[in-house]
Amino acid sequence: MKFKVLVVVFILFQTTLYSQFTVFGTVVSEQNQPIKNVEIYNENGGLLTKTSPLGKFKFNTDLELIVLVFFTDNYKVKNLVLESDDYQNTKVVLNSFTEELSEIQIRTRKEKIFELKRLKDVEGTSIYAGKKTEVVLVNQSAANLAANNARQIFNQVAGLNIFENDDAGLQLNIGGRGLDPNRTANFNTRQNLYDISADVLGYPESYYTPASEGLQEIQIIRGAASLQYGTQFGGLINFVTKKPNATKELELISRNTVGSFGLYTNFTSVSGTKNKVSYYGFFNYKKGDGFRPNSQFNSTNAFLQLGYQFNDKNKLALEITYLDYLAKQAGGLTDRMFAENPFQSNRTRNWFKVDWLLYNLKYNYNISKTATFSFNFFGLNASRKAVGFRVARVATEDDFNARDLIIGDFNNFGFETRYLNSYTLLGKKTTFLIGAKYYNASNNSFQGPGTDGSDANFTKATAQFPNFRFQSDFDNPNENIALFGENILYINDKFSITPGFRFEYINTGSNGVKKLTNFDGAGNPVGTVEEADNITKERSFALLGVGFSYKQNKALEAYANVSQNYRSITFSDVNIVNPSNAIDPNLEDERGYTADLGIRGNVNKNISYDTNFFALFYNNRIGDIFTRIPPINNVGLLRTNVGKARILGIESLVDFNLKGILKMRNNYILNLFFNTSFINSEYTESKENGIVGNSVEFVPDVNFKTGVRFGYKNLLLSLQYSYLSEQFNDASNSPIPDESNAVRGPIPAYNILDFSTSYKYKFAKIEAGINNVFNNSYFTRRATGYPGPGIIPSAPRNYYLTLELKF
Repeated sequence: MKFKVLVVVFILFQTTLYSQFTVFGTVVSEQNQPIKNVEIYNENGGLLTKTSPLGKFKFNTDLELIVLVFFTDNYKVKNLVLESDDYQNTKVVLNSFTEELSEIQIRTRKEKIFELKRLKDVEGTSIYAGKKTEVVLVNQSAANLAANNARQIFNQVAGLNIFENDDAGLQLNIGGRGLDPNRTANFNTRQNLYDISADVLGYPESYYTPASEGLQEIQIIRGAASLQYGTQFGGLINFVTKKPNATKELELISRNTVGSFGLYTNFTSVSGTKNKVSYYGFFNYKKGDGFRPNSQFNSTNAFLQLGYQFNDKNKLALEITYLDYLAKQAGGLTDRMFAENPFQSNRTRNWFKVDWLLYNLKYNYNISKTATFSFNFFGLNASRKAVGFRVARVATEDDFNARDLIIGDFNNFGFETRYLNSYTLLGKKTTFLIGAKYYNASNNSFQGPGTDGSDANFTKATAQFPNFRFQSDFDNPNENIALFGENILYINDKFSITPGFRFEYINTGSNGVKKLTNFDGAGNPVGTVEEADNITKERSFALLGVGFSYKQNKALEAYANVSQNYRSITFSDVNIVNPSNAIDPNLEDERGYTADLGIRGNVNKNISYDTNFFALFYNNRIGDIFTRIPPINNVGLLRTNVGKARILGIESLVDFNLKGILKMRNNYILNLFFNTSFINSEYTESKENGIVGNSVEFVPDVNFKTGVRFGYKNLLLSLQYSYLSEQFNDASNSPIPDESNAVRGPIPAYNILDFSTSYKYKFAKIEAGINNVFNNSYFTRRATGYPGPGIIPSAPRNYYLTLELKF
């Protein structure tokens, strides 16, 4: 019945109205040859359309005069002013470059286009009006892309908190605004706008991180993304892969990197377009010894995108992604061990393995002059496996008995459809979006005895060790149906209001058995407590939100939004047993809302800024408290609904184009940026004693990054400084670390300096850098489970050198 209601509502919204003017024409070269994939923007940077394989373009507008910008890689940018009498059969001639551009000239040109690439009110079949959005242009980044260095890649995204576990970027762990960074689980993570996490609602952890060398940009939409992309408090992170080369049948790029601690990576990509077929694919291999003993790894990642352009209106694209990696885990440390030697390890048998297969089929259809339809069918077949000795007392030496084995198998599929229509209402421009999503997951989680060997063996050893202390085996089905919509109402040329909604139906289950075996002082089993679950949890609810935007001019836009958020409990919250903590059996879903109020803009193309105030309010916030845990009455960490929390903050990013300010010549580039976040967090209500008034976990009061970028001709240099103040990882704000397992206690303030440089000569490019220049010893997390428990140190000073060849 509910699904029928969704369908009826969806049909009722299919109203197509038309704008006043149609603009169409052809883009050609100086030799009168059509140019395909030319991007056409309006003067405010909104992407209007792209030219077809025959160089043709068409779009609608209700303006009688428009300013257009035509851009493609191998031709000069062209600005064109058109009046309504010239809207039809317009012929645009682009001039090619007559000389080879230096790396600085290419970078400067791309940075001009960056202003056009900010997420505008409407892009594709998505609406971003009135939302806090950020774009990372990966190709323009001075970061260590080979190692997916998140501290550098996301250096201009305000307020992000990052777990830095390894020196190869095998997994992305980012949070913000008081959200746990662990595997980016509090964001809806997507690749080219389809889901890539293990289970969007039941287990939203992202074990797959796209190779940065294969990315074009990363789009971040904060909490207001809950209406279009899912209910999470963090919002959306969308990894956009590079596009097929539209001007060549074959382009080959090979990048090889060597670095400290035996690091070697290879990234090879192929790309091209022939007639109606386009393709882009890459292969990425990584191996290394790690910066601690017992931390070697190897990883293989492959990606393929195939596109077929039927005509100007219809396009079909298929994407397949595969990741396989195996990593040895050095385990956690106590505070005393970290002080003695932060890079020691007393774990020689801990291993972690990921197999990740993603697939997506996308169809885009330009229904009419004003209406666009998209359909995504996506799926995942994946697993994560961990085996090792991970007792609560971190300093305890390995007894070389059975290891703790945890296996997660994930099989899911779904589809998401979107319909976007631009029309006029009472003489005013309006853009309407309606969408629906269906998601079905069938997952299994197992915990029990693994082998007593030292190799990467993930075989279950239940028969050999029937009395293993922690055992569980659960099936976790999940069905989700969502309907969402937003509508931009332009009150006048400057002011717009965007109301929206999302209706969710969620049906999750947890079916299986959990066993706990107790032992006497001599190590003999004295009884087993077995608990069977056959739980089905069905709920439906609506989320509402509204955004506002006031664009005074190109230099100033004021924006505001407020949106409701929701996070369901995950099956890892209730199924998996960690030796250092326990789970409240009465755990409930989280609810709350996010609000943003800010200004952003660009002053004379020399100062780019985005400053905002945000507020995040939680009900039933899930966190860890230090208390007595029934029924064994031991003191430890309990994962429970801590209570209500309030997080308030100011985020600011200011980027100065010193080249323009100082009027330097074209062959130079000089930029200085300041990325600052000040946050105040507090628990306002709690059922537990000693919690009210405490700071919320994972919230440093100060999060600051600054950097300078300098370039001359083909040489680029970058220096970046990062500072985070002290933060806590438990709601109890334990001031004194637990010496037995180190899973509670403060995370001290730390600061890091990074340096990178590159030089390009014709088809070759060399990149090099030093991370953590001052060789500071620091850590960013205290893990309760894998890869700990205990303190997980971050990398010391390390170097890298990359050679890129492009043909």
